Amino acid sequence: MSQIYLCFLWHMHQPFYKDLSSGEYKLPWTRMHALKDYYGMVHILEEFPNVRQTFNLVPSMMAQVAEYAAGTAADPFLQLALKPAENLTEGDKAFLIQHSFYSDPQRMIYRYPRYGELYDASRVHGLAAAQDFRDVQMWSQLAWFDEEFQAGDPEVRAWIGRGRDFTLADQVRMGQKQREIVATVLPAYRKLAESGQIEISTTPYYHPILPLLCDSNIAGVSHPNVPLPPRFRHPDDARQQLALARDYILENFGTAPVGLWPSEGSVSDEVFTIAAELGFEWTATDSGVLNRTLSRAVPVEGLYRPYEWRQNQRSLRVIFRDHFMSDLIGFVYSKMEPAHAAEDFLQRIRQNSAGILASGRDALVPIILDGENAWEYYDRNGRPFLRDLYRRISEDHRMTAVTASEAFRLMAPEPLHHIFPGSWINANFDVWIGAEEDNEAWTHLLRARDAYDAASASVPEQRRKMAFEELMIAEGSDWCWWYGPEHESTNRPEFDQLYRSHLANVYRFLNLNPPEELSRPILRVSTAEVRMEATGPIRPTIDGESTSYFEWIGAGLYRVDQRSGSMHGKKFLVKQVQFGSDGLNFYLRLDFHSGVESSLTGMEARVTMQSLDGAQPSYIALRLSAGVLEANELKLASPGKEPHPVECAFGRIFEARFSLAAIGIARGGGLRFQLSLWQDGLPVDAVPQQGWLEMRTTDPGEMEEWWHGPPGVA
Repeated sequence: MSQIYLCFLWHMHQPFYKDLSSGEYKLPWTRMHALKDYYGMVHILEEFPNVRQTFNLVPSMMAQVAEYAAGTAADPFLQLALKPAENLTEGDKAFLIQHSFYSDPQRMIYRYPRYGELYDASRVHGLAAAQDFRDVQMWSQLAWFDEEFQAGDPEVRAWIGRGRDFTLADQVRMGQKQREIVATVLPAYRKLAESGQIEISTTPYYHPILPLLCDSNIAGVSHPNVPLPPRFRHPDDARQQLALARDYILENFGTAPVGLWPSEGSVSDEVFTIAAELGFEWTATDSGVLNRTLSRAVPVEGLYRPYEWRQNQRSLRVIFRDHFMSDLIGFVYSKMEPAHAAEDFLQRIRQNSAGILASGRDALVPIILDGENAWEYYDRNGRPFLRDLYRRISEDHRMTAVTASEAFRLMAPEPLHHIFPGSWINANFDVWIGAEEDNEAWTHLLRARDAYDAASASVPEQRRKMAFEELMIAEGSDWCWWYGPEHESTNRPEFDQLYRSHLANVYRFLNLNPPEELSRPILRVSTAEVRMEATGPIRPTIDGESTSYFEWIGAGLYRVDQRSGSMHGKKFLVKQVQFGSDGLNFYLRLDFHSGVESSLTGMEARVTMQSLDGAQPSYIALRLSAGVLEANELKLASPGKEPHPVECAFGRIFEARFSLAAIGIARGGGLRFQLSLWQDGLPVDAVPQQGWLEMRTTDPGEMEEWWHGPPGVA
């Protein structure tokens, strides 16, 4: 009797959130999903021994899970959740209110009455009592505990039952419990992999878009005339990412993976060739790619079967995900009653497969999707839906849930001689390349890659390895997922900062200064800012002190009132910038936010200035040290014009004077400038966040005329 073979592949992935330089995790999502999803998704299968599935594990995600399990992960989000509520600073409280309610309100906040009460209070009148904050600290974590532990662990069940008035001892124990739960993840996968109930496939180590690593210009094949950045072509990087992934799975699970879900289902002939050469036997992508490969809309008769790609004596078996059915689980069934959703899913598959079965052939139905992010929108994290689904599959004599490798053994493949380059999203690469932000990110990556090629041979082996690892992290797909117009998240600024930090670390490990461009966001963010033109000449005393209120009257002003989306532990340092001229010199003043004075010591201030026509810029890098300024680097557009072209002072404020002649500004000409602050080779603040600040003129008379109007005009 012909069979329906259901081939579930759950893709488990989070970006690499760790900063290798500081050792700190910049976002908590790997830990949170390890608490909520990674264990439960595989453990539930023990209730259904005849349901076999494939789990695709991204090595960079699993390496993070292992660090959390070992207790060696430095996670400031967790540290703040465990900090005694009585010791929270105002900044801590603001951070907790901002970051403790990311969960879906309906399914993960209001499900717990006290959590919902705190959520409402935080939005209406704020929180004040230490007990309220401690309860927020507890609930922001407990809501992410796996259903298995919420129902079956006595301590977790007791916390949830009590709901409020948590103690410091509860906080401490909750932190310990997190580590215990995360430590169950890898053993759970090993257990079912050894039993044969699951197959473990993998993805290139840091989740890059492999076709774009091999040749970024291939994006123009799937989307003709798309705007592209300078060409990135490093197929050896793609090979290394794949080889490291195979090694990781072999080391941690005892068997090298034969299956590959390329990041975002992104494929090309060159990628398939490399994967086959490394020993992968099967791979998968989306039905949209099959349509474009065969240049027609492929019906289910063509979709519900395996294929085999062959080129140049290399071969790779391929399945193509049912895009519609997979997305029903990902985006639709969360809104339905679990039993109705499970029945609807299976009934649709029966209808799709009816003609195939009637012809005497088996049907292979590839269901491939994210194994973690959808569940927070389901009732009780999707467990009722999955239990009902797996029960119905187990009871249906014409359905069998199989691993991918089993599917290929059960059914003969159709031949393919070529694969169209594309991803699971619209069978192209537009999410990751082509938009202005995406292309800027690729340009930065290419420059860092070129810097590595030029300088890596001159640094010690350990630093060379660290530089290359930072490059591979920056090659990951998640950064460009958040650039461009397609996706929105409250964490986009954090992703942008982390991406640029990884690139800056490449230069640092190569003993090079990171380029100034990495101090500025790639994101086209909007900030609440004040800009005022200079209204008259100034000639302040350069002493690092606010000597007189009047000495900066007439200066231009730039002030950022509030910048949001900051990462925990990151402070925006510059409060405002004043600038002006006396016709001979350009003057610059920085005022800092109160309370940051101690953190400024040891930082480097970088100032770049140039004429409005974009001529040769002038650049100075100064180290701030206990009120003393040390020039690390000075490049003037016209050196030698003045005996003392630069004068700087740092005290309560930063003040500087630059000779207009020395920095290449013609008498009365306009200029533009930008500045940034760096610490240990990493950017910590930049003004402005994007672009330049400008003075239209350095002629005192013109300033007054623009401000007051020409003489004789009322």
